[in-house]
Amino acid sequence: MPPAIAFSHVSKVYRGSRGALRALDDVSLEIAPGEFFGLLGPNGAGKTTLISILAGLTRASTGAATVMGHDVVADYAAARKSVGIVPQELVFDPFFSVRETLRIQSGYFGVKDNDAWIDEVLAELGLADKAGANMRQLSGGMKRRVLVAQALVHRPPVIVLDEPTAGVDVELRQTLWRFIARLNREGHTVLLTTHYLEEAEALCGRIAMLKQGRIVALDRTSALLAGTASTMLRFKTDDVLPPALAAQARVTGRIAQLKAHDAAEVESHLAALRAAGVRVEDLEIGRADLEDVFVEIMSGARAGVA
Repeated sequence: MPPAIAFSHVSKVYRGSRGALRALDDVSLEIAPGEFFGLLGPNGAGKTTLISILAGLTRASTGAATVMGHDVVADYAAARKSVGIVPQELVFDPFFSVRETLRIQSGYFGVKDNDAWIDEVLAELGLADKAGANMRQLSGGMKRRVLVAQALVHRPPVIVLDEPTAGVDVELRQTLWRFIARLNREGHTVLLTTHYLEEAEALCGRIAMLKQGRIVALDRTSALLAGTASTMLRFKTDDVLPPALAAQARVTGRIAQLKAHDAAEVESHLAALRAAGVRVEDLEIGRADLEDVFVEIMSGARAGVA
């Protein structure tokens, strides 16, 4: 069986009056059928460009991409029918109801008599009571639910979610992940990009990290977590950390985080804080999470492709 998604030496260069911008640089990876795969990276890393190539919206400068064995350029129709993509942007036709929008989307893929599946998708995504509402009457969160429904309406074997929960409420996030997890259990392949790293850690079996258009890490989520410091010291403070600790700390507002490899290093950090007179509140000692791994890799402290 071919990979559900494959990128082979994909590069993308945009050329303009100010010169060339390399958005992707020799990206190669394969995602197996049935995987829940995460694609992470900072803004501008090339994630959306990669997805646009998969969708046929952008052509790679070099290399090739396939969906379920279908080349996205040479066999565009079959490739596009095999994938459902939830974009970042809210794009909708304001002249149709939710149900009409989904029926039209079904027609794009030649799917007839699809009302039973449309009803199921509407119910699963909390849209059943909005089926007759005009798209322009919906809130932003409801419109995003419709985008998800549009991507799933033709039952594609591959589902691509590009920042699907950006700016949405907790209820939608929980509803969406419940439904997507079910589809994944039923055999659908899922590719997720997100800035909510706790989502990626909880959902994705494998993760690739992009930086400046190149893959800088590719491994199982558990292996990525195992490769960083096993312990994180987290606390709140209004004081300035001593220089030696400040150089290795991640500070967000009043919250500071310091990595430690063992109990001795935890005690060393605490002793340094006491010696510097730093007042510590809400001290926690826990394991490193995917955000810690992400920051470490993006800072260049660690990289690995397995």
